Amino acid sequence: MITIQRLTPETLSSHMPTLIALLIDAVDDGASVNFFAPFNPFDAEAYWRKTLASLRSGERLILAAFDGADLAGSVQLAFAAEPNGAHRADIQKLLVFTHHRRRGIAAQLMAAAEADALAHGRRLITLDTLTGSDAERLYEKCGYTRAGIIPGYALDTFTRAPQACSTFYKWLTPLEG
Repeated sequence: MITIQRLTPETLSSHMPTLIALLIDAVDDGASVNFFAPFNPFDAEAYWRKTLASLRSGERLILAAFDGADLAGSVQLAFAAEPNGAHRADIQKLLVFTHHRRRGIAAQLMAAAEADALAHGRRLITLDTLTGSDAERLYEKCGYTRAGIIPGYALDTFTRAPQACSTFYKWLTPLEG
């Protein structure tokens, strides 16, 4: 059974080795999450340490999916810091271990992130992903609307060739005039 839990700075620290492995697994499988493959553990740890600081400051939430006691995936909800963006957040780093995929874990993480966004007064969620990816299809199934495609936005994880990215949004409550 999959359970979703919000990570605290303490629980993130205790799960650091698994989170490092999760990020490496995703990047080495071709996920377009800002890094190149092969991805080394030192850079993965540096990323999570920086993210831990952002979690401590309240700039983001991190949710983790557990299959029993095993961490199976995670997603981040980064809050817009600008005063005129107090109603929105960005989905970042939706990651599921390759051996846990195709079980609905990513969709459960997205639903939990949306619920947490609403609980924090965030009604609009935005995100971007590689055009044509499995993630793009997932976001569409989760009710996200494509805002557009930016050609050459990100470099490919393996080849470093420019790749198109799709931007998406979802209003969690109706847009008010």
